[in-house]
Amino acid sequence: MALISWFSLALVAIATSCTLASPVRGPLETRASNDGAFSPPYYPAPKGGWVSNWAEAYGKAHHIVSNMTLAEKVNLTTGTGIFMGPCAGQTGSVPRFGIPNICLHDSPLGVRNTDHNTAFPAGITVGATFDKELMYERGVGLGEEARGKGVNVLLGPSVGPMGRKPRGGRNWEGFGFDPVLQAIGGAQTIKGMQSTGAIASLKHLVGNEQEMHRMSSVVTQGYSSNIDDRTLHEFYLWPFAEGVRAEVGSVMIAYNDVNKSACSQNSKLINGILKDELGFQGFVVTDWLAHIGGVSSALAGLDMSMPGDGAIPLFGNSYWGYELSRSVLNGSVPVDRLNDMATRILAVWFKMGQDQNYPLPNFSSNTDDEKGLLYPGALVSPIGVVNQFVNVQADHNITARAVARDAITLLKNEGDLLPLRRNDSLKIFGSDAGPDPQGLNSCADKGCNRGVLTMGWGSGTAKLPYLITPQDAIADISPTAEFHLSDSFPSSVTANPDDIAIVFINSDSGENFITVEGNPGDRTSAGLHAWHNGDDLVKAAAEKFSNVVVVIHTVGPIILEEWVDLEPVKAVLIAHLPGQEAGNSLTDVLFGDYSPSGHLPYTIPYQESNYPASVGLLQQPFGQIQDDYTEGLYIDYRHFLREQITPRYPFGHGLSYTTFDFSEPSISIVTLLDTAYPPSRPDKGPVPTYPTNIPAASEAIWPSNFPSIWRYLYPYLNKADATAAAANSTKKYPYPEGYSTTPKPAPRAGGAEGGNPALFEVAFSVEVTVTNTGHRQGRAVAQLYVELPDSLGVETPSRQLRQFEKTKILQSGESETLTLEITRKDVSIWDVVVQDWKAPVRGDGLKIYVGESVLDERVECVVGGECSTL
Repeated sequence: MALISWFSLALVAIATSCTLASPVRGPLETRASNDGAFSPPYYPAPKGGWVSNWAEAYGKAHHIVSNMTLAEKVNLTTGTGIFMGPCAGQTGSVPRFGIPNICLHDSPLGVRNTDHNTAFPAGITVGATFDKELMYERGVGLGEEARGKGVNVLLGPSVGPMGRKPRGGRNWEGFGFDPVLQAIGGAQTIKGMQSTGAIASLKHLVGNEQEMHRMSSVVTQGYSSNIDDRTLHEFYLWPFAEGVRAEVGSVMIAYNDVNKSACSQNSKLINGILKDELGFQGFVVTDWLAHIGGVSSALAGLDMSMPGDGAIPLFGNSYWGYELSRSVLNGSVPVDRLNDMATRILAVWFKMGQDQNYPLPNFSSNTDDEKGLLYPGALVSPIGVVNQFVNVQADHNITARAVARDAITLLKNEGDLLPLRRNDSLKIFGSDAGPDPQGLNSCADKGCNRGVLTMGWGSGTAKLPYLITPQDAIADISPTAEFHLSDSFPSSVTANPDDIAIVFINSDSGENFITVEGNPGDRTSAGLHAWHNGDDLVKAAAEKFSNVVVVIHTVGPIILEEWVDLEPVKAVLIAHLPGQEAGNSLTDVLFGDYSPSGHLPYTIPYQESNYPASVGLLQQPFGQIQDDYTEGLYIDYRHFLREQITPRYPFGHGLSYTTFDFSEPSISIVTLLDTAYPPSRPDKGPVPTYPTNIPAASEAIWPSNFPSIWRYLYPYLNKADATAAAANSTKKYPYPEGYSTTPKPAPRAGGAEGGNPALFEVAFSVEVTVTNTGHRQGRAVAQLYVELPDSLGVETPSRQLRQFEKTKILQSGESETLTLEITRKDVSIWDVVVQDWKAPVRGDGLKIYVGESVLDERVECVVGGECSTL
C-alpha cells in the first residue's frame, strides 16, 4: 500500500471514476476494445465456500451474515477512511455480533510505524537464503508480532513486483526475480504468519512492476501492464497460485491496469482467474486509494475497499460505504454479491480463529505519544490512550539475525582473504558501515539513505527498535579497527602492507510517494550503480590498499564493473537488506563463525544494456502508458540464457568458505504423467445461499441519536435517500459489456485452491548427496532447473528453477542426501487454446539439472534414463 502524505492528499483523485447510484460507464467499456491488449469480461463473481477446508469457517460466517442487516454487511466491506483509526486502514464493525473493526496494517517485514517490534530482513534478503525453514520462521515472527499488536491483516508477503524492471522501486519487498523463488518464499511466509492467527494479504495482483505512474490521478491514468495469457500464467501468476494453495486469507489488488482494465475492477483477473480458476476462498482488497469505481468493482469481484475513501481522501466520500447501501437498495449491486463479500471476510476471520480472544489494536500508526486523537482524520476527534507500548519482540532477533546471516552472498574471494582473523589490521570506509548521523528512525518510512542500508523506503518498512551497525559489530570483535565513515576517501589515510580495507557501499529504492536523492521510488537517478559515489570509494581504496573487501547492501542488481576486477579487490559480499541485526549478521560471516550460504536471487549483469529494452522504466507526459510485456517469459536469467549473454554473476550464484561435491544422483517417477493434460478437475462443493430479495430501506437508515464522527465513513443513508433508492430497485441499469448473472462453466484448470489438485501431485523425485569436501563447515543449496522438451510445441526457456533445498551445516567430510520433488505443474506449459496446463507425456524429453546456480550444472537427469554428474 501507499501512505499518502498530508500535503498530497488534495492532489489524489481518480480521473476514471464510476459512481454507484448512476449507470456504470467509462473504465470497463472504454477499455473493452480489441486493439491490442484487452481484458475480457468475466461475470458473475464466483461465490466462496466450495472448498472443503473452508466449510467450517464458511458455515460460521453464513450463520452470522444470515442475520445481519444491510448496513452491517456493508460496514465490513468498507474502510472507515484514511487516518480514521489506529491502523493504516480499518473496516467498520458489527458490535451486535462481537465483530470489531478489522485492522489492516503494513508491512511485509514488520509492523509498521510502531514500537517494541522487530525490523526483520526484507523479502529479497529472505529469498537469498534459499532456506524454506527460515522463510517459515520469519513468517511466524511476523504473525506473532501482528497478533501481539492487534493487527488482524498484515499486508504481506509481497510477490509482485517480480523484478521485471531491475530499477523498479519495490523489487526488494519480494523474494527474487523468479516465480518459483517468489512462490516458495511467499507460501512459506503465509503458512508461518497464519499459523499464529494473523491474516496474510498477498500482494500486489498483478503487473505493478514500476513505481512511477502506477496510480491514476486528476491528470493521468495509471499505466497498463499488457501481459499475454501464457506469460501471465507461467510467470506472474505462479506465486499467487502457490499463495492461494497455502490458504492465504487475503489478496491485495495492484494500482495499475492489466490489459487496459484497472486491477480493482478487472473482472477477468479477480472473478475469472483468482476466484474461479485458482479457487481463492478469501477476500480481495484494494491497495490504498486504488478504488476507482463502485458498482463496477463490486461486480468484478472486489470484496473490501481500503482505506474506504473516494477519489479524494478526507472529503468524507466513498465509492462504497453508504453508496454501496444505496446500490443494493436500488438493485444495481445484487444482494447476492454483497452477501458473498461479507461472507468471505467473516469466513477468513473465523478460519484464523480471530473470534477467540484476538487482541484489539494497542498501538497507533499516527503518533508515538501515549495519548492522541482517536480519529486523526476528523476535524474534531475525541482523545484517548492510543499507544500501550506492547512489546512483541520475544526472541525474534534470533530469527532476524539468522535470516540476514544466511542470506549473505559471497561473490568473490580470491586467495581466501575471507574469513578475516580477529587480529587483522582493519580499516573500514563508507557511511554504509555506520549509523544514521541524524538518529535512529530519523526519516519517516526510511525515506532517506543515511548510514547502513537496512531496508528500502515506503510502506514496506518498519521502525528499527535498535540497530547493530557493522561499525558496532566489527568494533566489538576487532577493537583496533579504524573507521572512516565517509563516502569520500580520506587523503590522510596510510596503508600498511598488512592492512585490509573493508569498503561499504549501497543502492537504495522504494515506494513512489517518497523521492530520495532524485529517485522517485524507482532508481531513475542512481540507475543500477552504487549511491554516494560508491564506485569511486572502492577504486580509491584499491589504489592504496593491496587487500580490499567490498560489502554491498542493495535492493537489487548493482553494476560492479568499475572495480570488481581490480587486483586489490579480493572479496565481494552482498549483504542485501539485513534489518536490525545488520552488523551481527555480517560479522558472523566476515570472521568465519559461519560460512556464507546465501545465493543471488537475481542476475548481476555486466551492464544495464544486457537487459531487454522492454523492461526499462517508462515515462510520458500525457495519456496512459502502455507497458507491453513483449519479452514474455524471458526475465532475468531466462533472458540471459536465451540471448547467450554471459552475466557477471548468474542467478543462484554464491560461494562458501568450503567446497561441496554432488554425487550419487538418482531420479524416480512418483506419479506417471500418462496424459498431456491433468485428469478432470473435482466438482465444486456447495456454497452458502441466502435470500436474494432486496432488503428493506430501513436497514440502511441512520440510527436515531447516533454519535457520528465527521468524515468517518458509515454505511448509513438518510431516510429520504434510502427510500428513493428502494423505489428505483426495478430500474434497468446499463451494466458493463459482457455482464451476466449466469455462472460460467467451471474452468478446467481449477478445482481446488491454487488450481486442479492433480497439478500439484509429485511427478518426479530427484535425490543427490551433498558432501562438504573442504576444511570448514558450511551449507550448500541444491537448485533444480528443468529444460522442457520441444514436443510441447512452444518455445520455452532453456532453464527454469523449479525446486531447491538447503543442507544443514555440514562439517568437513560430512554428507547429506537431499530430495527435490517436482510436480506436474513444474514441467507444464500453459496451453492458451485449451486453457489448461500441458505436460510432456511420461516426461519424455524432459531434462533436469541440479547445481548451485543456474549456470552450475553439477547433475543432469534425463527422465526415463539415468542421472549423471557433470
